[in-house]
Amino acid sequence: MKYDFTTIMDREGKDAIAIDIIPIPDAEIKEGFSKIPMWVADMNFPTVPTIQEAVIRRMNHPAYGYFSPTDAYYQAIMDWQRDRNGVTGIKKEHIGYENGVLGCVSSALRAFTSQGEPILVHRPCYVGFLHVLENLGRKIIYSDLVKDENGTWRMDYADMDKKLKENKIHFAIFCTPHNPTGRVWEREEIEAAMQVYKENDCIVISDEIWSDLILEGHEHIPTQTISEDAKQRTIAIYAPSKTFNLAGLIGSYHIIYNKYLRDKVEREGALTHYNSMNVLSMHALIGAYSKEGQEWLTELREVLTENANYAYDFITKNFKGVKLSKPQGTYMLYLDCTEWLEAHGKTIDELLKAGVEVGVIWQDGRGFAVDNTIRLNLAVPHSLVIEAMERLKKYVF
Repeated sequence: MKYDFTTIMDREGKDAIAIDIIPIPDAEIKEGFSKIPMWVADMNFPTVPTIQEAVIRRMNHPAYGYFSPTDAYYQAIMDWQRDRNGVTGIKKEHIGYENGVLGCVSSALRAFTSQGEPILVHRPCYVGFLHVLENLGRKIIYSDLVKDENGTWRMDYADMDKKLKENKIHFAIFCTPHNPTGRVWEREEIEAAMQVYKENDCIVISDEIWSDLILEGHEHIPTQTISEDAKQRTIAIYAPSKTFNLAGLIGSYHIIYNKYLRDKVEREGALTHYNSMNVLSMHALIGAYSKEGQEWLTELREVLTENANYAYDFITKNFKGVKLSKPQGTYMLYLDCTEWLEAHGKTIDELLKAGVEVGVIWQDGRGFAVDNTIRLNLAVPHSLVIEAMERLKKYVF
């Protein structure tokens, strides 16, 4: 490969919570085990060189005063959406900066819903959505994803429709690809979901921050391309942060075609006077959304696909009682440990601590609203995936 996805980066003391923090309370790594960071959703790979080059080039100019986003920023987004997702017709006015996906979710919730109002989300549900909904005093209504006979996560459209009608819901959050299950929705599935939302007059947040990280054999379909109605009722949110490991620079963006929706979201975002872009974030996006960024991403997807295939095969073969679906996108695995825990008389807390003790720093999946689950980050060099699986087999499962 042209780019380095095999070197184990030294991130100690480099402002990385993936390394600096162990998210499992009272858990410590035993002597003799190195730390394998497999929890928070960032990657342990060096990012594409064009990002560093763009940021350093801007840093070399010794003034960092007030600025406005440049035409190059907007053009980079339009080009990226055209080349990656086949989307044309995006105009500069359709794009708006957001400090983060959750910031945009918060603005939209404040603009279109009231205190105590019910909001529909799928379960398992990204923990960030739950925090925002709870913090803003909205009522969370779950529509559970279900597994089919092949173990593939599916939406239950009848349940979605029932929950929307029973609770008089007019705002829904849709995650595509889905976090934490790693499901990449097919066109027909998104069409069916958007039809349900249309029939219930719902404004839809479509979180597509993972849309670049699709594993081989699958394709991301932007929600707004499903139909003209979907285009007009959807607030889509993207970012280069997951794709290129830029979360520390802050910087997402929305694409909103409907002027009414756009004006309301942008007004809410402006009220704090803090939903403003960092100049280095702008240049980082331009460096990311480049020809070389596309080449780097192609190689990254190969690496993530290899990691996901290896981990899925290893777990299904060796960890009896641990259930999971093969991910189609993202770089996360979502493990259901219910059967294993029952068979071994253990609690999820004991299992989580056992993993940390041998250096596998994984994440408690209960934050995603499902008990006895663990989320596991595979965006590490393949050698560490192998090492983590072997440790879990020998010492934990």
